Amino acid sequence: MNKHESLSNIPVVILAGGLGTRLREETEFRPKPMVEIGDRPILWHIMKYFSSYGMKDFIICLGYRGDVIRDYFLSYQTRNINLSLRLGQESKTNFLDKHDEDDWKVTLIETGKTSSTGSRLKQVADFIGDRTFMCTYGDGLADINLEKLISFHRSHSGIATLSAVHPTSRFGVVDLLDDGKIQEFLEKPVVDDWINGGYFVLEPSVFDFFTDDGPFEETPLKSLAKSNNLFAYRHDGFWQPMDTYREYLEMNERWASNDTPWRRW
Repeated sequence: MNKHESLSNIPVVILAGGLGTRLREETEFRPKPMVEIGDRPILWHIMKYFSSYGMKDFIICLGYRGDVIRDYFLSYQTRNINLSLRLGQESKTNFLDKHDEDDWKVTLIETGKTSSTGSRLKQVADFIGDRTFMCTYGDGLADINLEKLISFHRSHSGIATLSAVHPTSRFGVVDLLDDGKIQEFLEKPVVDDWINGGYFVLEPSVFDFFTDDGPFEETPLKSLAKSNNLFAYRHDGFWQPMDTYREYLEMNERWASNDTPWRRW
């Protein structure tokens, strides 16, 4: 990796093909990355976050209901800016202004409805070429400092960096004294353990570790760790997946109250 490479030259792969079964209330007819926070899909929020750091070359791995994502971007112009239409046999559309995403490059690749994350990544390798790239999941937001993350990646000898985060407990925790008295009740505290939060920085040689069609989190990551090629960037700030309906409601409550750590635009 060129240690002086501009962030704008780093493509971003987004895994957007999962079934989202735990969010069935919202994903029966659309993929989870298209579930909205406010009036925009979470996929758009993720892309806006990367673009705020100058990374605007996106490769989206499609799967379940990928047609919804295709239709969203194919009609992006007509959805988001003013336009004038001439109807009839010689119909014509004039776009009257621009939107903030005019300089995005969005590559949509069908990677299979039931493919694993590893298989999806392998299928877009040719679109990455010999470039360092980032990869993340299409259902999680964070306020990770991407400049520091990439700087950390450039500083070590490995070929892969994941963002390690503290998860939030899905349950309230009771703090008990020795005599059984409840001292405190904590509603969904942040736990001390570290987990894989996505937001990977990867060298193209990472594909040498894809020896099967299983999940990226299995053989590739384990082989990378065993060969001392996997490092973790510790992130203590905001990180939130949207796996359940409750988390969907929480994210939308954040948006409504302007409590949005990921919003840099």
